[in-house]
Amino acid sequence: MHVLVVHDYGPLGRVLLEQLRATSLQVSPLLVSNTASVDLAALESWVPADTDLIVNALWLADPESAQEHPDDVKRSALSLPLALGEFARDRNIAMLQLSTCYIFDGRKQTAYIASNPGQPVNQLGAWQWECEQGLRGLLTRHIILRTGWSLGRFIRKVQASTAAGTRLSLPGRCVGQPLAVTDLARVMRAIIQQLDCGAEVWGTYQYAGSEGISLYELGLAIAGLPGIPEDLHLVDEVSGWGQLEPVNTRLVCTKIRNTFGIKQVPWRVGLTDELTLIKGPDSVKPTSP
Repeated sequence: MHVLVVHDYGPLGRVLLEQLRATSLQVSPLLVSNTASVDLAALESWVPADTDLIVNALWLADPESAQEHPDDVKRSALSLPLALGEFARDRNIAMLQLSTCYIFDGRKQTAYIASNPGQPVNQLGAWQWECEQGLRGLLTRHIILRTGWSLGRFIRKVQASTAAGTRLSLPGRCVGQPLAVTDLARVMRAIIQQLDCGAEVWGTYQYAGSEGISLYELGLAIAGLPGIPEDLHLVDEVSGWGQLEPVNTRLVCTKIRNTFGIKQVPWRVGLTDELTLIKGPDSVKPTSP
């Protein structure tokens, strides 16, 4: 199977490519360095003709960025995936698309299952829910993988607060499940390998770290990592960006376990590796459209 991995300069693309290249799959990287400059009408010139599966590894898990840069994020979260979906439909190519827990409003008292409808409360979630619905209408052979919080996003928040010597507000009312890049890449690789074996298991799946935690407690867990002091000035309050966070983003991940045999891993085991990825080089050298 020939797999095209669409990615940006973030660590997920680099880690996923490393993992896939260790398999028997034929893998082609496609770096999208700037979605604003990509000609969506010219996909044929940068998608290999023999592609069997398009993996969109653009992981958009930061609702703040969507509020600050709406045009760029909308193009990455909605316009590009739908263009890829239309291209895939017309050429009988399958597609794996990432989504997030931000499609939910957080009002449910228990964890969300994959069949729960989206009711977004922030702009990122709205575009991702629209994308999910669009791809379901376009492609029979699709995998939508809905994820929990980006662990790296909150490590970077703590690092920025440490560097500036300022207090960091993390709302204890918001509960979810962090997810490390290496774990997400592991899950994506496992799905892709089973598709390569001919598994007809298309649909929507969810994956996140196995432990639910509040954002405030997550900040405390990050404190004490190498280079991060344990006596951080963390406060349990809802800041401006905290208004974008649903109160509950916990995900039920039994469907992906029962279908693919993929078990959840505690996110805490990936803390140090995630910090290393953030500090290390985030770029690779593939062909750019």
